[in-house]
Parts: sequence; structure tokens; C-alpha cells
Amino acid sequence: MEQSKGTGRLPENAYKVLKPGEEYTPYIPAGRVIPEITVRSVVTGLIMAVLFTGAAAYLGLKIGQVFEAAIPIAILAIGMAGWFSRRSTILENVIIQSIGSASGVVVAGMIFTLPAIFILGLELRFYQTFGAALLGGFLGILFLIPLRRYFVKEQHGFLPFPEGTAITEVLVTGESGGDQAKVLVIAAVIGGLYDFCIATFGLWSEVISTRVIGPLSVVADKAKLVVKVNAGAAVVGLGYIIGLRYGTIIAAGSFLSWLVFIPAVWFFGQNLDVPVGNATMLISDMTAEEIFTNYVRHIGIGGIAVAGMIGILKSSKIILSSFSVGFREMFSGKSKSESGTERTDRDINMSIVIGGLIITLLVVFLFFGFLVVDSWKIATIALIVVAVITFLFTTVAARAIAIVGMNPVSGMTLMTLILSSLVLVKAGLSGPAGMVSALIIGGVVCTALSTAGAFISDLKVGYWIGSTPKKQEMFKFIGIAAAAASVTGVILLLNKTYGFSGEGSLAAPQANAMAAVIQTLMSDAAAPWGLYIAGGFMAIILELLKISPLAFALGMYLPIHLNTPILIGGLVAHFVQKSSRNEEVSSKRKERGTLIASGFIAGGALMGIVSALIAWPEWDQILNTGFGETYFGEVLSVFMFAGLCFYLYFDSKRGAAE
Repeated sequence: MEQSKGTGRLPENAYKVLKPGEEYTPYIPAGRVIPEITVRSVVTGLIMAVLFTGAAAYLGLKIGQVFEAAIPIAILAIGMAGWFSRRSTILENVIIQSIGSASGVVVAGMIFTLPAIFILGLELRFYQTFGAALLGGFLGILFLIPLRRYFVKEQHGFLPFPEGTAITEVLVTGESGGDQAKVLVIAAVIGGLYDFCIATFGLWSEVISTRVIGPLSVVADKAKLVVKVNAGAAVVGLGYIIGLRYGTIIAAGSFLSWLVFIPAVWFFGQNLDVPVGNATMLISDMTAEEIFTNYVRHIGIGGIAVAGMIGILKSSKIILSSFSVGFREMFSGKSKSESGTERTDRDINMSIVIGGLIITLLVVFLFFGFLVVDSWKIATIALIVVAVITFLFTTVAARAIAIVGMNPVSGMTLMTLILSSLVLVKAGLSGPAGMVSALIIGGVVCTALSTAGAFISDLKVGYWIGSTPKKQEMFKFIGIAAAAASVTGVILLLNKTYGFSGEGSLAAPQANAMAAVIQTLMSDAAAPWGLYIAGGFMAIILELLKISPLAFALGMYLPIHLNTPILIGGLVAHFVQKSSRNEEVSSKRKERGTLIASGFIAGGALMGIVSALIAWPEWDQILNTGFGETYFGEVLSVFMFAGLCFYLYFDSKRGAAE
């Protein structure tokens, strides 16, 4: 087998919309064959999946945030490449990253939902947790495969894939070395140390708020008008890669939530003497953040749901085409020949995908019928809910990752819990059995959507570099199985050791929130349907205006402090792009900026894990200065963040001289 390197850098059209008739040639062209699936790559990927599953589950339940394992695993794969007599190839590193990254997606699916069963004082068994994780992960892969060509190939250049870009830049730079490696490493060190100083030592504030200015602090308290910016290096790096177009749409959604809807809810509700909806406190006693959580965020959830349905309609041709091909192959007994399909555009045979999907859904039915509830009627309902919602929201998860690099899986899971709880109550199942059933349904769907969203990013990385999609798809199942077994053991162990409620327990914020929601729903409380419907109509209006409804709804749903730095990063990218009238110079500067932004993301992700691992209460008291929580710490954060943005801009301009 040929083992030579790629071309040294990604082709110039890697991130651009292709002209009519133009083709993208990956880093490792389709005609070049180098080691990809080897014992080394598979075993290393599985070890990464097990290790990072344990770390991600513990940290997610402790601090409420699941770190993305894909970038750290890519970095480790490069670092380990030279340990062997034959240096690992870049395609082997892609497989390691793809298998290993199953850890984060399965953890996100599980810890958001199933610990709520323990919090409610109910019983959860090993096989229930493992079954939910395994089946959800398999469904996520199988539902996504027919969409691969649409998102990865047909939408090339239209969707930014920020996280996938960072992973690709890390892998390609690690392979080619030279000046590009130096730029990436320096940016990773700067971004990593910058975020580490915030998270571990608290030298300056992580979030900058308009409350830092006296008069605006009064406005925030009296009129609930407040704007926040996350001052982290990783987030501004994401914004640079996302670009100004999507960054503006996302920020516009956030501004509508925080500068229009929140003040409006406050204005009309401040004189009410009873709580509104499912809230437990008066609007007059709420902060802007509490109004967002109790009311405005639900509009974003409704928008995300309808935007997903619009996305299905837009991609319906490729979905119907893929599934129809699969059914024809199944019933004709003939498989479409792959001889005319390039290696880099070859998926698992669609007849196998359709057959696997049917078998997995049958197992879901049996899983609920035998292992969750002793009722085939309820098992049928669970099957329908899981199948329909996973199918509808798979495109949402994939498009969300492709646009902002963040999957709104908690919002979609909340919608799943609401729908499944209402259906189960109507079917006569409530109380403890109903709560367990609804939460396990939520766990399956949450894992499926988390898997689908992250896997499309893996496939995009493979598309840029030149992996074989079929091999990525096949071995992703193995990674999911390893992560499902690991996360099950970790959740049961952590519940026995620490618990998820009460003094001294792990915080498990998402699971505690889900427990509160499920208790409310099972007591026949009304869901905020009016807000969901309003968000749905908003998505339709945006689509009519030719504005991405999903990007806008994501902006409404995600906290404003995560959206404003995306806009700022997009502005930096815009100014870099416009820094020269020479198109070639501008392109090289933008390319260097992408490398720097990828370094910020990689460094921030890696040091984020380190910060979380050493955040024990005793260590935190010693290491954290607390200065970031003061007024002066927030002021210092303004200058540090501005300096970071200026560095990104001016160093990007070094990509080419006039």
C-alpha cells in the first residue's frame, strides 16, 4: 500500500462553494490507498472511547457541561502517531477520532435524562441504561447515513462545520507539519492558556455583562435589558469559522430574545400577583435570565422543531431517493454495484442501512415491551415516539452542528419528554412507571440526536481529508457500543458513590431539570404550547424571508453569552477577508485565520478538560483567586478579550503581504 502523505495542505476550495462543474479533491485523493482500518486504529479508538466516556460522564454530572472529546482525541492521535515503527497515517487518525468521539455523544444522551430516574427515587437497571444508549446511538447513525451526501457533499461551502473544520485543521497540520504546524501550536497554546487562566485561576471574568457599566446595570435590573459576551478563546474561534453570515443570524435571534421578548414579558407581567405558566415565582421577582429560562427559551424550542420539519421538506428528495434505493435493493435481492463509485463517496449499502433500521426499531419495541414496561400497547407508543421524533429531528441535529458546532439536544429532548409524557398519560400510564418510560424514551431519542449531530461532523472531516465513509460508518457502531457499556457503568457507580440529589451529591443540573419537568407533566400540568406555536410560526416567517430559521431559532434558544462572541468572531473573519483588494491575498489571510481559530478551539477544548479535572473543592479554593468574579475582573476581561480578537485579526493578516 502507498503510504505517502497528502498534498501538504487542504485544497483552496475546501471551504468555498464550488463553481458549476468544479469538483473537490480531498487531501488524500480517492485513487490513493493508505492504511485506514487497522488493528492499531480500531483498538486505539476503542480505548479513547472508554476513557473519555468515563471522564465526560463524571464531569458532565459534576459541572453540567459535556466537553467535546473529538478535538482532544484528534490531538492525542497525532501525538501517538510516532510511537510505532510505522507512523500512523492521517486516515488511521480519522478513524481513531471517529470511534473515540462516540464517548461524548453517548454521555450527552444519557446524563441529560436517565439520572433523573434516580433523582425521582425510582429504580434504573443496568440493562435499561445500556439498551437506551446502544439503541439510541445505532438509530442516530442509521438515520443519518442517507443524509450524508446532502450535508457533506451537496452543501459543501454553504455550511461552515466549525468543529469539523477545527478537527480537520488539527489532523492535516499534524500530518504536514512545517509553518502551518507552528501557527496552529502557537494559537493552541495562547487559546489554551487564556481559557485555563479563566477556568482554573479566575484571573478575569469568563462572561462580560453590560451590568459592568453603572447606568446599564440599572437598566438590566429595572427593564431587564442585558447583553452578555463569553470572553473565551474557543468560542470566538468558533465564530471566526462560522463566519459573519450565520454569526449575524444567530446573534439576531439572541437579540430578539434578550432585547425584545424578555423586556416585553417583564413589562406586561411585572404587576401580576400570581405565577404564569409552570413557573413557581412571580415575574416581578425574576431576573432577565429567569424570564429567559421560564418563557422565552420555549419560543426558540418551537422554532427549532419547525425549522427541522422545514429542513426535512428541503432534503426530502435525497431522503426519499436514498430510502427507495435501499428498499429496491432489499426486495430485488440485487445490490447496486460500487465499482463506479469513488472510494471517498462510498456508503454502507442502503439495503443494509434500511434492514438495520428495521431491525433496530424492532429491538426498540421488544426492549420497551420486555425490559421497561409490561405492556405491548405502551411499547408500541414508545416505538412510534422514538421513530418519528428521531427521524424528524435528525436533520435538526445535523444542521445545527454544521452551522454553529453546538447541538440543541437538551431542547429537543425536552420536547420529546413533553410529547411522550402527554401520550403516555392519555394511554393510561402515569406515576412512577410513566416517569421511567418517558425518561427512557427521552434517553433513546437524546442519544440518537446527539450521535447524529456529532457523526455528521466526523463524516465532513472524512470528506475533507479523504476517508472512506463506509468504513467510518461501520466502525462508529463499535465506538457507540463501547461508550454505551462504559457510560452505564459510570452512571450506576456515581449514583452509588455520590448520588444526584441532596448535600454532597453531583450537581447533574440537566437531569434535575428533566426530573422537575417530568413530575410536572405527569401531574397533568399544561405544557407551554402557545410559546412553542409562536416559535413555529416565527420559523415559517423566517423561511419565507429566505433567512435560515434554524440558525435564528438556535440564537433564541442558546444563552446570549454564547452567541455574541460568535458574532464578534464572524466580524473578525469579515475584516480579515476585506483587508486586501487582492483576492489571493485575502484568501491566504482568511486561511491563516482559520488555522489560528482552530488552534483556539483545540487549546480551549484540551485545557477545558484539565481545568475540569482539577476542579475539586479543595483545589478550587486554593487555585481560584476569585478576582474574575469582581468588578475589576470583569473590566480586565474586556481588555483581555479585545486583545485576543486583535491578535486573531493581525496575525491572520500575516498570511500574505500586499
